[in-house]
Amino acid sequence: MRFGTTTGAVLAASLSAFVLSCTAAHAIGEDGSQAPPSGGVGGASGSTLTASAATTRIKVTQESGGAGGSTRPLAPVDPNWEPPACWYEPVATPQQLKDAVAQLKKNPNGDLVPVTPSLSWGEELMVNHYERGQDDTDSGFSYKNYNLGKDGMFWRGVINKNRENDVDSYDCERTLFWQNAGTLPDDDHAPTPDVLAGYAYDKINVPGTTIELKPAARSTVNLPTWVWLDEATFKEVRVRAELADAGVWAETTAKPVALHLNPGTEDAETYPASGDCAINEDGSIGTPYTKGAAKRTPPCGVRYLRATNGTPYQLKASVTWQISWEGSGGAQGDLPDGTFETTQSMPVQEIQSVNR
Repeated sequence: MRFGTTTGAVLAASLSAFVLSCTAAHAIGEDGSQAPPSGGVGGASGSTLTASAATTRIKVTQESGGAGGSTRPLAPVDPNWEPPACWYEPVATPQQLKDAVAQLKKNPNGDLVPVTPSLSWGEELMVNHYERGQDDTDSGFSYKNYNLGKDGMFWRGVINKNRENDVDSYDCERTLFWQNAGTLPDDDHAPTPDVLAGYAYDKINVPGTTIELKPAARSTVNLPTWVWLDEATFKEVRVRAELADAGVWAETTAKPVALHLNPGTEDAETYPASGDCAINEDGSIGTPYTKGAAKRTPPCGVRYLRATNGTPYQLKASVTWQISWEGSGGAQGDLPDGTFETTQSMPVQEIQSVNR
């Protein structure tokens, strides 16, 4: 996986030549919509395109699985892994950029165009660089008449909304630049399939973990509690992330591979001893309890050695999901396993017996 830290190219212009933030900023954004100046999303005004720095054109769809899914994301087993903090996307055609600058000309004193996630330009710089082909900021680039008639789009950095406060989100600071159609930027933060796969990781909607227990209402000291999950509950979940304007896509698949039990007290034993219950070939976990099996050892379960005293034990059930992906151009790979954990209250009673 990439997602390494690369310092973006920051324009070496004087502070008087640009404004870093403005509540009335125009942003070149997604699907032809325009946001209210203070909101960053919604609305339309002429042909000017607007969007916040965290607005993306990546379309995410859940291709399979995930019915009745959780509202919390998977937690990566690797604590050092994170989804991409930022990447570059096509945000405007030549005509759309020209129309956006036309709006600046109508209101030159109040509007700005964000040319990076953190940098905005006014009318003069936009006209000089994208209309007249002049470069007066030593940035090393300029375009004549917005590249009208050429096949391609203008690109700009986009920040992952879930990481917008991270320092790495400032790595995509290349000033609004041209990219020919059918090509990707030669940049570590280009939206390659592995970047889209990492973005889709956060969007995986796995089923909530509700395990079957027997006995269900109350466990008994020294008698095993059987734990299992039906095969219909846990199936592969597949999420597709596609950036159509760049011709790039990735499908990230989460496959359940194990259930880990934590009884919530040291006065307990798990089956197996590790607490890791493997997935059966049919996709189920453990074995359903059957009548007469109360004293048998379950393939997946827990045995409490001490009764609760008014406060139930908290049995934690954590399902591990194995994550892989495939994408455009035959690309494929793996991502860190993810876990999803829920907690169930376990009151435990002690049956007293008297020997005579």
